[in-house]
Parts: sequence; structure tokens; C-alpha cells
Amino acid sequence: MNFTKENIEKLNSTKGLVYLLSKETLSYEKTLRYIDYEKKLKKLQVELVKLQTWAIKNNERIIILFEGRDSAGKGGAIRRIAERINPRNFRIVALPKPTKEERSQWYFQRYINKFPKEGEIIFFDRSWYNRAVVEPVNGFCTKEEHEIFMNQVNDFERMITESGTRILKIYLSISKNEQSKRFNEIKSDPLKQWKMSKVDERAQDLWDSYTAYKNKMFATTKKGGFPFKIIKANRKSESRIAVIEHILKSIPYDKNIEI
Repeated sequence: MNFTKENIEKLNSTKGLVYLLSKETLSYEKTLRYIDYEKKLKKLQVELVKLQTWAIKNNERIIILFEGRDSAGKGGAIRRIAERINPRNFRIVALPKPTKEERSQWYFQRYINKFPKEGEIIFFDRSWYNRAVVEPVNGFCTKEEHEIFMNQVNDFERMITESGTRILKIYLSISKNEQSKRFNEIKSDPLKQWKMSKVDERAQDLWDSYTAYKNKMFATTKKGGFPFKIIKANRKSESRIAVIEHILKSIPYDKNIEI
């Protein structure tokens, strides 16, 4: 490894030393990547504060939804986005399975009930697209219910945007091997084992079925003019940076606004 003066300074910094000493195996390369990631993340988080300030000032309503396979890093990406912004003006929505009453309603209704008010950002950790992929793969909806959803979703999102709410759709993409690796890490960590559900346990066996429904979802939403931004997520730090950069690029906030 090339130990330049700049690299040595990074390794001798508080962040560098803490990261090095927190790992069982010393890795200078990983430590330097971590320091660079943290530095870039901080700059992007300042821009996120500006974006939120602009949204509040201009009564913007923003929905940012995250989809992806189990353990793709949706929750982690959302936490990095929300880490520094004002908690009074955003919400993270991760809905449980529908109640008996919700099952009797129009499918989209329980999501509409969580939509943003003026000056608010809503992050959906999984969304109405459960019916596009997760539900049909696992037999949680009928074929007819899936087809009705696919026929309605583009019109539904067109109504959202025409009513003045901005919507961004992000799909975090991981490989089968990476998903397997993350599942094993979850199972071996007593602080994370609660994350593993019965649906997660079947995800590897149903990989090809997930792929088929995912591709159908992409084709349908692209045809309707509301495509997903697909972000490779095998490396969590890189995907989190890419997610934030996409959000900042997609929403025309005032970069010179005072915060």
C-alpha cells in the first residue's frame, strides 16, 4: 500500500484510529475507504438539510420510496439520509401486513393515509410495490389482485404527481451471493436476528421468481413514465452515497438557501 502523507494523516485521525481498533483484522485500505465515505457523506448530508429547508419553505410534499430484495440495505440508506435532517418534518413508513379492515379497502388506501403534508418528506421502506413482487412471489395475493395492481399503479402515481406531490422511486439491487452473505451475518448476530423473517428465509430459494416479477415491475413502470432508479448495492457505503446523490440531483432545491 502507498502510505502518502495524506493517507497517514487520515489513519492517525480520530475516525481512522477508532475504525482500525474496532476491527479484529487491521485493514488500512478499508479504513481509508471508510474515512473518505464519512467525509463525502457529511457533505451530502449538508445538502440534504438544504433540500429539506427548501421543502419546508416552499410547502413541498415529497415521497421517496425504497424497494429491493430482502437485506438490500433499504433501511440503512434511509437512516443515513434522515440522520441529520429535522425529525419534525419527515417520517419513515414501514407498514406491517394489512389488518382485516385494510384488506377490505382499496389496496392503495393505507398508503395514501401516510402521504406527506406540506413541507414534509415521507420515506417508504417498502411501499405499494409489495403487490408487484413480494406478494405474488409468496402467495399473499391472487393473480387477479396482482394484475389489477399492475393495471392501476401508473395511473395512481400520475394522480399523485399531478396533485403536486413529488415522488422518487429507488430500487437497491444486490446479487444472490451478497444476499446470502448478509443473511448469514444476520443469523449469527444476536442483535440482528430479529430482522430475519419467514419471508426472508425463503428468498434465496425463490430468487428466480423474484427476478421475474421484478422485471415485470420495471417494464410496467417504465412504460408509464415513472421508472425506478436502480442502484447497485453490493457495497453498502457506495450505494448510500449513490442514493443521496440521486435524490439531490432529482429534486430542484435551492442550493444557496440559508440553513
